[in-house]
Amino acid sequence: MELGLLFQFSLLLFCGLAFAKLIHFLKLPDVTGYLIGGLIIGPSVLGLLSADAVTGLSLVSEIALGFIAFSIGSEFKISYFKRVGVTPIVIAVFESFIAVVCVVIGLVAVGKPLPFSLVLGAIAAATAPAATIMVIKQYRARGPVTETLLSVVAIDDATALIAFGIAVAMAQTLTSTADVSLALSILKPVWEIVEALGVGALLGFVFTMLLRVFKTQANRLVLTIAVVLFTSAVADALNVSALLTTMAMGAVFANFCQKSSEIMTMCDTITPPVYMMFFVLSGAGLNLSILPTIGVVGIVYVVLRVVGKMAGAWLGATLMKADRKVRLWLGPALIPQAGVAIGLTVVAQKVVPEYAEVVRAVVLCGTMIYELIGPAVAKWTLQKAGEIEAGQ
Repeated sequence: MELGLLFQFSLLLFCGLAFAKLIHFLKLPDVTGYLIGGLIIGPSVLGLLSADAVTGLSLVSEIALGFIAFSIGSEFKISYFKRVGVTPIVIAVFESFIAVVCVVIGLVAVGKPLPFSLVLGAIAAATAPAATIMVIKQYRARGPVTETLLSVVAIDDATALIAFGIAVAMAQTLTSTADVSLALSILKPVWEIVEALGVGALLGFVFTMLLRVFKTQANRLVLTIAVVLFTSAVADALNVSALLTTMAMGAVFANFCQKSSEIMTMCDTITPPVYMMFFVLSGAGLNLSILPTIGVVGIVYVVLRVVGKMAGAWLGATLMKADRKVRLWLGPALIPQAGVAIGLTVVAQKVVPEYAEVVRAVVLCGTMIYELIGPAVAKWTLQKAGEIEAGQ
C-alpha cells in the first residue's frame, strides 16, 4: 500500500507535536524540536520522508514564509519608527556588511582567491527570520531587544541582497575578460528591492481597500490568506524577493488598516500547523553527509559570520546610542540562516562555477548548524535581556 501526500502532511504534524513535547524537557524552543524531529524522519536518518518527498512538499515552505513575512511586515508601523528613528536600519547595515567583511578577510587569509571569497562572504549577510520569529511568538517576548530584532531581521533581507549584488559585481569584474559594468551590476539588486517594495506596497493598499468590502471575520480571514498567497505568487512571477514583497504588503496594511491587530490575531489561530510543518520539513532537508566536506573554508565561514554579526550589531547599536540591552544581546539572536542564503548559492554557481560545489556545501552546512543552535541562542539572549519570563 502506497501512502501519499496526506500521510506526509500527517507525518509532519505528528512529528512536530512529539518532538516539541520532548524538547520541553530540555527547556529548548519548540522550533528546535521541529528541526530535530524533521532531521530524524528525513533522508539523513530514518528515511520516513524521502528526498523526493521533501522537494515535493516545497509548497508548504512557500506558504509558511509568506505568512512569516506578512507577520514581520505588520510590525513596521510608522509610530514605531517615529519613536526609534533609523536605529534598526543602521544596525541591519552594520551587522550585514561587517559579517561579509569578516568572512572575506578570513577566506583570503587561508589562501582562497578573492572572487570566491567575495561571493561566499556576501552570502554571510543573510539572516533567516523564521526561527527567530517562532521563538518570539512562543515565549511572547516583549521589550526593546525584541522590537529591534523584528525590524533588523526584516531589513536584513534587503541589505543582504545589496551586499551580494556588490560582491558579485566585483567578482565578475575580477574574473571576466569582457567589459562588465560595475555600476549596472550593483544597481540591479537595488532595483529589484525597489520593485519588490513597490509591488508589495501597492498590494497592501488593495488589501486594505478590500477589507472595507468584506466585513465578517470569516471573509476577512479568507481574504487575508488569499492576499498573502497572491503576493508571494506575484513576487515569484516578477522574479523579485517574495519575502520583501510580502513584508511591504504587511507594512502598508498595518499602517492603513484600523483592524490590523484583529486580523493578525486571526492569522495566529490558523498558522501554527503551517509553521510546524515548515520547520519539520526544513529539518528533514538538512543533510548530515555534507559535514565532513566543508573543511577549513566551512569553519572560517561558520565562525566568522557569527563574529561579524555580533560585532556589527554591537557597533551599529553603539553608534546609534541604542538601549544597553540591545547593544549586548541583539547580535547572538541574528545567527539563523536559511532560505535567502541557499537561494543566493544558485547565483553564486554562475559567478564562480569552478567553486560552485564548495559554496553550496559550505552554505548548506552552515544552515544546518545555524538553524539547530539558533533558536536556543535566541531564547537565551532574550532571557538575558529580561524579555522572556523566567522559568519558561
